[in-house]
Amino acid sequence: MAALSNGNQPSSSFNTPSIKFTKLFINGQFVHSLSGKEFETIDPRTEEVIAKIAEGGKEDIDVAVKAARAAFDHGPWPRMPGAERARIMMKWADLIEQNIDEIAALEALDAGKLYHFCKAVDIPSAANTIRYYAGAADKIHGEVLKASRELHAYTLLEPIGVVGHIIPWNFPTTMFVAKVSPSLAAGCTMVLKPAEQTPLSALFYAHLSKLAGIPDGVLNVVPGFGLTAGAAICSHMDIDKVSFTGSTEVGREVMRAAANSNLKPVSLELGGKSPMIVFDDADVNKAAELALLGFVFNKGEICVAGTRVLVQEGIYDEFEKKLVEKAKAWVVGDPFDPKVQQGPQVNQKQFERILSYIELGKTEGATLLTGGKRVGNKGYYIEPTIFSNVKEDMRIVQEEIFGPVMVLMKFKTIEDAIKSANNTKYGLASGIVTKSLDTANTVSRSIRAGIVWINCYFAFGNDIPYGGYKMSGFGRDFGLEALHKYLQVKSVVTPIYNSPWL
Repeated sequence: MAALSNGNQPSSSFNTPSIKFTKLFINGQFVHSLSGKEFETIDPRTEEVIAKIAEGGKEDIDVAVKAARAAFDHGPWPRMPGAERARIMMKWADLIEQNIDEIAALEALDAGKLYHFCKAVDIPSAANTIRYYAGAADKIHGEVLKASRELHAYTLLEPIGVVGHIIPWNFPTTMFVAKVSPSLAAGCTMVLKPAEQTPLSALFYAHLSKLAGIPDGVLNVVPGFGLTAGAAICSHMDIDKVSFTGSTEVGREVMRAAANSNLKPVSLELGGKSPMIVFDDADVNKAAELALLGFVFNKGEICVAGTRVLVQEGIYDEFEKKLVEKAKAWVVGDPFDPKVQQGPQVNQKQFERILSYIELGKTEGATLLTGGKRVGNKGYYIEPTIFSNVKEDMRIVQEEIFGPVMVLMKFKTIEDAIKSANNTKYGLASGIVTKSLDTANTVSRSIRAGIVWINCYFAFGNDIPYGGYKMSGFGRDFGLEALHKYLQVKSVVTPIYNSPWL
């Protein structure tokens, strides 16, 4: 079983923050929902209510879109110089860093994320993402074209308009800034729906955006449920673009609603069942560490998790032994405890889903090497779980579980590894562990995935585009590719008369 910290009881040494923002943020103000409805957000450590949040519905989305539309059509944000947008965004990033303790506590409280990791990595990285796109805001320009006839032509890059963002619960801060930052830099206005499981940090960021000077109506945050608020965003006739991160199943509905309304473009970052391939020449201890991190980081609630680990037969037995040892030593417990490496799953539904897949793996005939059980009797904690002796048609091999569950497989040749790695409907990420440059080059060009990590894993960066192949979606977050999702290309042409050259 996994190592425990303090019996996974909530840390008594940390004072949980007061919840300051629970209403909808529309047109620069926190307001009640028109229906007056509220929903509860739950602490996954204790299974108790943190706060009641205003529940946005279709009518609230309409109000938010009207505010965003007015801000785009008549407000200063799309019209101000890019350098001025950058100045305001930089101030917003500074405010986020100044409030890092409180935001990190909200993430741990609401999403079960590790407090100290959020403080050291997630939130500083978020501030730097804002700064990265702020730096691009005054460098958005088209180009002069060399026409093949008597024409002078050039292109303009213009903001696409009002954007609808729908973000998931597993990385509330990272996903918030990954969507909002490039669209702000482009000059867009927006309506964002945070996941109903984790609305607290998004509302806090909205508050800080007001303090930074982002004009009213530019950023609107409407908590609510997917079937109501989310559906209203996707089908709204006055939203010009939708960016969604979530499940493949919901991604289909997003596309359908966009097509059935005003044919708005969509970008989708969806599910994954990513392979990590470990070759015979790998450092076994390093490979085992990468493999462990690949499926337990963020309690496995990450779409690029390396949950299918393929190990070449020459080192398989040694690798399996080391991996199991490391999994058993992994510390599960309260996310405010600095000794803890894995907090609770986000909510009861996800907790029960993961446990049901573990039972399914046993039923399908896989061998449970370690884990498989709940940790403690309160909170949504699950042991790191590893299955071996699996078949490729098993559901635990093919379906995204979104928890700390991995399947371990053996392969003989590089061709076998590539075939198994690509035997999935997903194509979000992959990992390769080898000392051979030839092997790394061959495999990285053969795997159909949006990002390939060689001798590393979860190596993200603001300037590294990230997105999927196949049913993992399309469009890219991060990098300048993300900025261009929120820009339109306009060609401007005028005739040239009596010119001595074209």
